[in-house]
Amino acid sequence: MKSLSALALLTLFSLPLTAQAGRVCPDLLNYEFKRLLSGNTESVCQYQGQVILVVNTASRCGLTPQFDALLKIYVQYISQGLVVLGFPSNDYKQEPGQVEQIIEFCKLNYGVDFRMYEKSSVTGAMANPFYKALSTSAGTEPQWNFHKYLIARDTKAVIPFGSHVEPGSTEMRGKIEALLERKD
Repeated sequence: MKSLSALALLTLFSLPLTAQAGRVCPDLLNYEFKRLLSGNTESVCQYQGQVILVVNTASRCGLTPQFDALLKIYVQYISQGLVVLGFPSNDYKQEPGQVEQIIEFCKLNYGVDFRMYEKSSVTGAMANPFYKALSTSAGTEPQWNFHKYLIARDTKAVIPFGSHVEPGSTEMRGKIEALLERKD
C-alpha cells in the first residue's frame, strides 16, 4: 500500500513537469541570446504565449528617445501579457558602444528595465537568426534603428512597424491591444 501511495504522489507531482516538457517551442521563438545586463543566455521561447514587441535599438540615433515610449508601453501592458525585447545593433553605425556602455546608457538615460540582449546584426546576411526569421515572417527587414516587430501570442502573426512609428502611437497601441485581447 505504501508503494502505491508513493507511486500516486510521484504521478501527481510529475504531471505538470510532463505537460511542460511536452510543450513545443514555436520555430519563430526557438533562439537563445545573451542578456545584456547579466550575460546569461536565455531562450526567447520563454515568452511563448505572450505578445512580444521586438525592437532593434541604438544609443546614438535621432530615434533613441523612443526608449521612453517603449518603457511606457511595457509598463502599461506587462500585466496583460506584453513583453518588450531590445536588440542593440550597429548595422547603421549608431551603436558603437560595448556591453557596459550600452547598459549604462540605457539605464541612466532612460531607465530601461525591459529585456535587452547582446548587440548583434539585424539585417542582411549577418543578421542574427531571430531577426532573419522575423524579417521572413513579416516580409520586411529593418531599414533603420527602432524598427519594431509585434508578434502574436500564437506566433502566426508578425506585424512590422517602421522606425518612425512611435511606440505610443494610436496605430501601435491599437495593434497591441487587439493582440492582447486574443487568447490564442
